[in-house]
Amino acid sequence: MAPLWGHEHVDVTVFCRRIKEAGYDGLDTWIPDNPAVQRQLFEALQKEELLLITQQHQAHGKDFSAFKESFRHYLEFSAQGGPMLINSHTGTDYFSLQQNLELIDIAGEFSHKNGVVVTHETHRGRVGFHPGVMQDYFRARPELLITADLSHWVCVSESFLENFQDPLDQAIARAHHIHARVGFEEGPQVPDPRAPEWKYALDHFVGWWDRMVESRRKAGAKMVTFTTEFGPPLYLPKIPFKNEPVADQFEINVFMKDLLRQRYLTFP
Repeated sequence: MAPLWGHEHVDVTVFCRRIKEAGYDGLDTWIPDNPAVQRQLFEALQKEELLLITQQHQAHGKDFSAFKESFRHYLEFSAQGGPMLINSHTGTDYFSLQQNLELIDIAGEFSHKNGVVVTHETHRGRVGFHPGVMQDYFRARPELLITADLSHWVCVSESFLENFQDPLDQAIARAHHIHARVGFEEGPQVPDPRAPEWKYALDHFVGWWDRMVESRRKAGAKMVTFTTEFGPPLYLPKIPFKNEPVADQFEINVFMKDLLRQRYLTFP
């Protein structure tokens, strides 16, 4: 999947054609609020025969009760367009364990009712922001599935998870979707994964992805899905005083897509 993130300024019809020509299978994005833009998105996906993964990241509220109702709404909203799954930025890092579990249960009920898988992203500021904290949710909900974006864990823990083997093993076993972004000890995104100085970080992540793919294979999955989720500035650093990105976001993501396709070509 290609992320729309970072390309919101591009006409979605043009962008869908571009990612199809680049060799992607689909698009990872949130559903636009504007009905006319929604129609344009769905028509472009159909024309280019692209798959869709949607993101629920909009839920908000001044307190937990308001957030919970907003969360219900945006799960329904994100189910438009027939997505393969909904990747959810669930809860917050300041809600209690029980409050966030309530949201996870709401997502589970939604999945059961609508037949749409909801995965909970290991994202900073959300339920899964830290491996040590996420372990409590793994223990409480054996059925919980995640979108594995371990770049956040590497950044938050300032490590390559050497001291978090149990939650790492759980994350690998529960990874239903994967965000293929490479982080490092001091940030969620290396400037350019093609550069030799970042090979050590890329190697760590590829090793984890290998294990996730093998886990999906052993579980009998017919496919494994990735989003090449290298983001735009400020995730992508800028050259000081020039205000220019150090690399091209689209090119980096195509590099990642090609690396993944070649590595996992024989799946399943």
